[in-house]
Amino acid sequence: MSQHEWHAETLSVRAGSEQTEFGENSEAMFLTSSFVFESAAHAAARFGGKEPGNIYSRFTNPTVTMFQNKLAALEGAEFCVATSSGMSAILACVMGLCSAGDHVVASRSLFGTSVQLFSNILKRWGLETTFVSLSDADAWKSAVQPNTKLFFVETPSNPLTEVADIASLAEIAHQAGALLVVDNCFCTPAIQKPLALGADVVVHSATKYIDGQGRCLGGAVLGRKDVLEPVYGFLRTAGPTMSAFNAWVFLKGLETLHVRMEAHARNALALAQWLEQQPRVERVYYPGLPSHPQHELASRQQKSGGAIVSFDVKGGQPAAWHLIDSTRMISITANLGDAKSTITHPATTTHGRVSAEARAAAGVGDGLVRVAVGLEHIEDLKADLAWLATTD
Repeated sequence: MSQHEWHAETLSVRAGSEQTEFGENSEAMFLTSSFVFESAAHAAARFGGKEPGNIYSRFTNPTVTMFQNKLAALEGAEFCVATSSGMSAILACVMGLCSAGDHVVASRSLFGTSVQLFSNILKRWGLETTFVSLSDADAWKSAVQPNTKLFFVETPSNPLTEVADIASLAEIAHQAGALLVVDNCFCTPAIQKPLALGADVVVHSATKYIDGQGRCLGGAVLGRKDVLEPVYGFLRTAGPTMSAFNAWVFLKGLETLHVRMEAHARNALALAQWLEQQPRVERVYYPGLPSHPQHELASRQQKSGGAIVSFDVKGGQPAAWHLIDSTRMISITANLGDAKSTITHPATTTHGRVSAEARAAAGVGDGLVRVAVGLEHIEDLKADLAWLATTD
């Protein structure tokens, strides 16, 4: 049986791995800045692209290559560019595919730092972005301009878990001559494969579920090789590079990706169902619930609802902060994707630098709390959030 016939779980464990002459079973970690050539002519051939091989770890490293190949196999992508963080993956993607004077249409339901990147940093370099409702197809069509190069969306969104119709957005983008970029951080290829639904590019924060234990920073951009050559060119020159050590950690994380995501999603659904019954909870946002506005869509393009549950607490920010401060087990941190459950108040953390008007437009209210559901026992998670069950 060839790699092309393997199931996804097998790809997570076996794809991309290569052995050295020592025959190691676990992938080797190549902690070197550069590589030695046999001669000046050999070096010239490598640098000139006439001979494949490693040159300098800013853009070629065997451990990073193994990570790229494994993740590409899981996403069904031809090519992968690994980067130093999730945000550097988005930056490399846009810098490689766009130029000054180009236009991007993006969902307004993005991670706060992504909003900052598009609306502040990239704007200074002549890239204009129009933010639209994630689920309003007409708004995406109306936002298209003659110079539109990219559609950018994260689905499910952070923190409200809104779900975009990837196939529909891909059709709209392609009719406009644009590429659709999907941030697949929340789902990972274990739950959702945007490229199979028509997306052109997938970006990841490997820091999250690809690692799975909150150890390292990393990112990735995936798609067709001809599309991503400029992204690789940006990485080679600008250097937002994934380290070999981090790539090795991510390789180990990918081996357990499917079993972890199944356990995360099982816990998240149980917690979301419990939260809907609590008197201090006004509304729960989770794609696996029938009450979610895009539940049917999520059921079609995702294998599960994922691991992120957000909810509005009655009483606004004071009540949300009181809940967070009352926890004794769940980690108070804005990171997600860890085996440990985490809890945060998006309006003052992940979206704290976004204007109040933009937060309101994205639905990020003062009473919103986001829980990235980990792998603890579900009853212990409920017990740690027990204040929500009280009425006085």
